[in-house]
Amino acid sequence: MDGSRRRLTSIFEVIGSTLAIAYALLVASNTGNEVLGFALLLMSSGLFALWAVLDRRWAFLTLQFFYALSAVIGLIRW
Repeated sequence: MDGSRRRLTSIFEVIGSTLAIAYALLVASNTGNEVLGFALLLMSSGLFALWAVLDRRWAFLTLQFFYALSAVIGLIRW
């Protein structure tokens, strides 16, 4: 992988992980911030999906599809 792709995947990894941690804390805190949490999960799964495509990790991309789907379900149901 060339340097620019490696840098992009690192950015997607760090920001995606940060958003996923914030999602988990918001939903687990049960403080009424679930909609924001699910929106963060959707953004996180999008960044992880980009990482998966750049790195050709197809199983990881499939996992992100299901995370995105659960985020959309959470947004609709909350």
